[in-house]
Amino acid sequence: MKKIKKILIIRDKTFDVISRFLLSSIFLILFFYVTPIFINFADKNFNNKEFTNNSKNILNKVLKKDNKIQEDEVLAENNEIELLYDILEENNSEVNFIRYTTAEIESLFKQVKYNLNNVRETKLVKPVNISLLPNEIRNIGSTKKRKEMFIKIVLPLIIKENTKIRIDRKRLFVILNKNSNSDIEKKWLQKKFKQYGVKQNDLYTLKVRMDEIPVSLAIAQAAKETGWGTSRFALKGNALFGQWTWYGEGIKPKKADKGKDHKVMKFNSLQLSVRAYLRNLNTHSSYRNLRKARSELRNENEPLDSLILSMHLDKYAEIGNQYVDVLQKIIQQNNLKDFDDARLLPSSKDLESLI
Repeated sequence: MKKIKKILIIRDKTFDVISRFLLSSIFLILFFYVTPIFINFADKNFNNKEFTNNSKNILNKVLKKDNKIQEDEVLAENNEIELLYDILEENNSEVNFIRYTTAEIESLFKQVKYNLNNVRETKLVKPVNISLLPNEIRNIGSTKKRKEMFIKIVLPLIIKENTKIRIDRKRLFVILNKNSNSDIEKKWLQKKFKQYGVKQNDLYTLKVRMDEIPVSLAIAQAAKETGWGTSRFALKGNALFGQWTWYGEGIKPKKADKGKDHKVMKFNSLQLSVRAYLRNLNTHSSYRNLRKARSELRNENEPLDSLILSMHLDKYAEIGNQYVDVLQKIIQQNNLKDFDDARLLPSSKDLESLI
């Protein structure tokens, strides 16, 4: 009898252990099954968006936005005064720049050892800032020398403005990737929205517009629009890109059609002309396809190709596709793509600020 009782007790204990094990197992299974459902439900129904940081999600959406989606088509066309307000303010300031002769400029280039062969090899450009074209550039008999003089003058100016945009673009991505932004950063964003004609704080449109133009394309357009620096608009108004104006100070074309009241915009310096040109390509509705093509190259981690982007400049001049052909010939015949990766060496002022 004692043996039978012992067996029954052991059996009961074994059954009890097994029962507890099964119940524990069922509980664990239910726990791990139900918990994700509950968490998901809670996220959807109880989380307050006010306390959720979406900056990184916004960044991902901005970076990965569907290519089919264009810049905000609803944006009203901004007028010239709104888009160029900062450039016009500087343009109206009283600054007297010195106009050097070709001989003086050539002497300066020799002193600092600035020549295009070195630039092509090293991809480094001397920070020489020439504010006005020399009047004697028309008198340079050799076409090759005249082209070299023109390129050496405009190259640092274009790289300088592109560098500013590159720095701004990096700052935009830093701001988007932060958990919270300071008042200074918010004010900076509002300033950039205004400069790039972006309404409704559209970050995607700002990202598309705030970008560089290939150096080779800018040089080619400046060469075409000024006849390699010899045009009246370039010498009298520092107008490198033939931008029209209906409001600001400008030079009236001699052969303007009747009924056309536009003028070619006049600038205090060549640097401002370059800045206004980049702003024009980055904001005007006529160049939306150029910006779309540039954005697609960025998304594919491809370099900005001036020959590809130039195909979208048919609206820049009245001759349309002919204008594109001319630009591409200038780029190829003068090996201008050699300068696309060039960087500006720091000036003495830049170096002083680092000490």
